[in-house]
Amino acid sequence: MITLVIAEDHQALIDGMKAFLKNESDIEIVGYANDGLELITLALQLKPDVVITDIRMPKCDGINATQTIKKELPNTKVIAFSMFDNDDAILQMKEAGASGYIMKNSSLQTVLDAVRAVSEGFTYFADETDEELDKPKNELFFSAREKEILTLIAEGKSSQEIADALFIEKSTVDSHRKNMSKKIKTIGKTDLTKYALERKYDYL
Repeated sequence: MITLVIAEDHQALIDGMKAFLKNESDIEIVGYANDGLELITLALQLKPDVVITDIRMPKCDGINATQTIKKELPNTKVIAFSMFDNDDAILQMKEAGASGYIMKNSSLQTVLDAVRAVSEGFTYFADETDEELDKPKNELFFSAREKEILTLIAEGKSSQEIADALFIEKSTVDSHRKNMSKKIKTIGKTDLTKYALERKYDYL
């Protein structure tokens, strides 16, 4: 389970992310803050796996909050969340220790992908002008569980057989299938089974 804290001074954005992420079986929002000082207090108390933080916030900005959190909780991953596609802000957040940077106008699926990516040690900087991306722009990110399911799909197993093999509910497998299908649409109308077969050995 990925524990998540969200810091954003616009409550409507927090509510939107909460509504979207509540059905994800591998992510739990454990707290949210409306200013930087509240974020630091919450993070030190809850020790989340991932923090999503706005850069411009009252009392303490996201850059200083990130520096403090990373100093005290080096294993907590931080994703910057901003209205502005600003190279200086991206650089400052990187230097503060952030593992990701996404725009507020990004899709909620992008937010989900970023959370899963940084939790597994990847970086996720959505700025297309950044030439230092650790993850190539055309590479699709799949979580460890999705990779397991893709491998089993490539072996011809049904959703129920996959659920039995991984000791999870069939509905969870179906949810992962749906999410993966959304991802592969970004590179063409490829059937999920065909996609899994083509990359049968990528995830072993």
